[in-house]
Amino acid sequence: MARSTTARAVTSPTRPEDERLPLGATFGYGFQHVLTMYGGIIAPPLIVGSAAGLTPAEIGTLVAASLFIGGLATILQTVGIRFFGSQLPLVQGVSFAGVSTMVAIVGGGGGIQAVLGAVLVSSAIGFLITPFFAQIIRFFPPVVTGVVITTIGLTLMPVAANWAMGGNAEAPDYGSTSNIGLAFLTFAIVILLSKVGSGTVSRLSILIAIVAGTLIALVLGKADFGGVGDGPIFAFPTPLAYGPPTFEVAAIVSMLIVILVTLTETTADIIAVGEIVGTKVDRKRIANGLRADMASSVVSPFFGSFTQSAFAQNVGLVAITGIKSRFVVSAGGAILVVLGLLPVLGRVVAAVPTPVLGGAGVVLFGSVAASGIRTLAKVDYGNSMNLVIVAASISFGMVPIAKPDFYDQFPTWFGTIFHSGISSAALMAILLNILFNHIKAGTPENPSVFVKGTASKAVDDEQLEDLADDGVLNRSNRAPRSRADAPADERADGATTP
Repeated sequence: MARSTTARAVTSPTRPEDERLPLGATFGYGFQHVLTMYGGIIAPPLIVGSAAGLTPAEIGTLVAASLFIGGLATILQTVGIRFFGSQLPLVQGVSFAGVSTMVAIVGGGGGIQAVLGAVLVSSAIGFLITPFFAQIIRFFPPVVTGVVITTIGLTLMPVAANWAMGGNAEAPDYGSTSNIGLAFLTFAIVILLSKVGSGTVSRLSILIAIVAGTLIALVLGKADFGGVGDGPIFAFPTPLAYGPPTFEVAAIVSMLIVILVTLTETTADIIAVGEIVGTKVDRKRIANGLRADMASSVVSPFFGSFTQSAFAQNVGLVAITGIKSRFVVSAGGAILVVLGLLPVLGRVVAAVPTPVLGGAGVVLFGSVAASGIRTLAKVDYGNSMNLVIVAASISFGMVPIAKPDFYDQFPTWFGTIFHSGISSAALMAILLNILFNHIKAGTPENPSVFVKGTASKAVDDEQLEDLADDGVLNRSNRAPRSRADAPADERADGATTP
């Protein structure tokens, strides 16, 4: 949505984020924020609800609760009260970071009540440590957060594949060509819209593809919305609708790891949006934003929802549109609250055919992994053991994904923690980062053999020019590079470049 000349501020605020737009423009841009994050906010309750064996109506209630709490959290984060809220244009919603962990908790026999109990306690601990988080954030550099975010996307791919096959392994058409074909068609629509659509259409490609795929499924007789009318159209989320939370130590420990990652992600989002808006972000503002995150996450389980965090895609939307007003995002939060009061919408979402969700999920979950890879691209791999940290951590996190029964012979509490690829990868990345980058004793000065091995695989521009010219690598005709132009690892070893 392009910014028009009618959407001008009435006053000249001291801070860019305090700009106020006309009411129509405020809600128009706010609705654009809702559409941008809608696919992301409904996916976690769909995944966790399906894993917990909830009925479509119960999953619809989970979706409605996630929208409702996400809206309230967004308003708290953007409007702010004393000690709570960064007062920046940040949209809040259910974090993807905890999905795999919550599925592992459900798989351990605790059910949805154990998930809600783990979210409650871990978020309360997260709230208590927010004033001190700046002291420990140094243990979560890009080499750690990049590993975790990448693993989140990769661990969700089996979910997308299961959805694409039909979602129910007992169904006669599970894995049929019609199910996978519908998933692929939805996937193709996402890619096509991303390629040929306008900027707005491209950003909404996943949501539009889900709608289009559902319509195609209706024509093919593979969609059933008969249960959408089973329940109220308008309803306030019922507190403790799934019973009182239960508390399992292993589940809480596992979710606490997720909370630490969430705090790191939110800190990065606060800093990023502050730079985009062009406003001052200090330690106090970050602490206020983190407190809003954790306070929302503590309240969330009482209404049947999960951990809350800032949505990075909406930070990108602020940069694209140039609309910096936090009140625009507050309007988006109000829209989310209204949507959360309409459980019928949750039931509509829950009735979307699972192959359609699978096709969209491939791109959605893949984009999470790609975001992690982009973070890992910022890591310095020269003269360090960072490559070993990344390699070992991601591999460790993939073990329970590649072999789900790997920890079946271990104690239940151990399995609850390590059956989650995210928890496994995060623990390994944190420990190895401390071992190699904080405990200097014994760490070699030169790069590991792994770093040297990967460095030699790069083809530089001059080599490509030689191959394009006459098909022969001709290093002897090149002008010698100065020592200053040589790669850092060559300078460190005292090597010269021919």
